[in-house]
Amino acid sequence: MEITKGAGVQLTIDTQTDTYEQAIAAVQAAYGLNPAAVASGWPDAPELASRPGPETLSGDVLWEDWTDRMLFDTLASVLPGARAVLRRLVELGGTASYDEIQEHFADHPTTPIPQNRIGGTLTSIRAVRQRIGPDNRSKLLELDDRRRIYRIEPALMEGLKRAYDLADARPDLLRQEPASP
Repeated sequence: MEITKGAGVQLTIDTQTDTYEQAIAAVQAAYGLNPAAVASGWPDAPELASRPGPETLSGDVLWEDWTDRMLFDTLASVLPGARAVLRRLVELGGTASYDEIQEHFADHPTTPIPQNRIGGTLTSIRAVRQRIGPDNRSKLLELDDRRRIYRIEPALMEGLKRAYDLADARPDLLRQEPASP
């Protein structure tokens, strides 16, 4: 939190690091209120609910150096279309045919992906994996062109579910669609 004095007071509140109480106290102080007096007038204030964050995820290795945190960081960094495809694969138990995925997203109400664009959409997973994933060559998503299936290693499924639970609770941590020109 930063308070800059001048003709008035300018507050900068970082919602990632500053607590609700710190933000309220700063606003009260800026307007000349006595935070202690105001707080004492609200004796039954609710407990501050903690917000889950990536730091709450385990650093334990799930498979080939992948951790819950690494999985979440990957989901948070890939393009939304790739995130949606991975989520669909998790919903389907980790394996689906190319055709199943293409049909599902062809007319999807929130994340439509043309059939000829699924492969391109998934390239962000490879790019992010090189930056965030483990230092080995293990892949988050396997593509079997001979059998025409997508596959996620079963040992990563529970970690991905936990990563999606956090993503659902904290969508503010996820990469959004690029801005249109």
